[in-house]
Amino acid sequence: MKRLPWCGASLGAGVVGGAGIAWFCARMTQGGAGTAWTVGVCLALLAALCMAVLRREGARREWLLLLLGPVVLSFALRAACMEYASEDYLYFLTHWVEHFRTNGGFAAIKDNVGNYNAPYLYVLALISYLPVPDLYAIKLASILFDVVLAWGVLRLTRVLRGKKEDGIPYLAFLLALWLPTVILNGAYWAQCDATYGAVCVHALALALEGRQRPALVLMGVAFSIKLQTVFLLPLWGVLWLARRVKFWELWLFVAGYGVSILPALLLGKPLGDILSVYVGQMGEYDRLTLNAPSIYQFIPYGLEVPEGLLANLGIGAAAVLVLLLLGLGLWLGVRLDREIAMAMAVVLVLGVPFFLPYMHERYFFLADVITLCWACASWRRWPAAVLACASSLASYLVYLRLEFNCVLHLGGCTFVMAVEALMMLAALLYALVQLGRLTAQVQRERSEEGT
Repeated sequence: MKRLPWCGASLGAGVVGGAGIAWFCARMTQGGAGTAWTVGVCLALLAALCMAVLRREGARREWLLLLLGPVVLSFALRAACMEYASEDYLYFLTHWVEHFRTNGGFAAIKDNVGNYNAPYLYVLALISYLPVPDLYAIKLASILFDVVLAWGVLRLTRVLRGKKEDGIPYLAFLLALWLPTVILNGAYWAQCDATYGAVCVHALALALEGRQRPALVLMGVAFSIKLQTVFLLPLWGVLWLARRVKFWELWLFVAGYGVSILPALLLGKPLGDILSVYVGQMGEYDRLTLNAPSIYQFIPYGLEVPEGLLANLGIGAAAVLVLLLLGLGLWLGVRLDREIAMAMAVVLVLGVPFFLPYMHERYFFLADVITLCWACASWRRWPAAVLACASSLASYLVYLRLEFNCVLHLGGCTFVMAVEALMMLAALLYALVQLGRLTAQVQRERSEEGT
């Protein structure tokens, strides 16, 4: 009875959210009334899918009523974003879909189109058959994976909380739907980082449950979607050195990747074209950072520097970080528990893109989501999530507004994104300190056993 007013407020918010979806869809400029109706129904169905996921995960009726309004409102906010067409959509995505539409749909998978790997090309090929305008269909596909991502966040949070039976995992689900970078990435920008991000989060949840085989298969699938999966991938090297994963199980990663690209191979796409996609992506840009809040933002703006040398130093720093974690896994062995593994995952998704060159602002997507799970598992870790998500959001705004947020002038030098980089660095240092504390505790336990 105490929560009855909140349930009533949630139902009211749900009505407002539903009306918002209808209102924003009615104002769509592409297509006619049929398009507006179709998009609105799809968004409503995705909101219903959220409730079905929550019900499947054991949410009682009271929790479903409490979450209904905020969930529907999150989709109303997405409906408000549907009309924006980014440069990425105008210059690339719509032309790729048109290529599929005019060349036989899935039959055109074999062509050299786009710079994404096979799984996302399947999505674009499918969209080419739909009567919905490309802009809306591409965004709806990304929003679908927002739901899958939120589900993964719920599962990972529940694993981290252990036997605690409360509503925090459901709250984490809701927070994932409302995470600004998640909304901006898919519904506004028409990007697809929620696809690989969702698969990675589910894989991490499985790994921390001790279910390494399906986790490795999912990581192979995630890698086939986007190269940025490599930020988290070293964790399974740590688990292998700690004897949590058998060597032959690592090959399931290759199996997952192979199953993902098999349809493209059967449709006639050369294996060389598939395998070379990521090589082409790595050589696509020559700027040390592309609005990413990385270490290169501490270089004064416009200063002439040996970019090749600095890029190599950054790659070396990222490699050292990974090697240190691998060594720590070997030292810990069977003492590597769920808490330490999660702390390592946080360090990886924050640290690797922070040091690597040629990173985009979107490459901290995994950091946003995984630090959110870490914080929901223990409120004391909110500093990492707040710092990482704020830094990432500020970096998004630089690209979307085409204007720097906070330009610093120090000692005659100009720093255009040093504040964002400092926030991300602070999140990384916080995660390293937490990992150090957990490791020190293991060391104390070893010392006590020795005496």
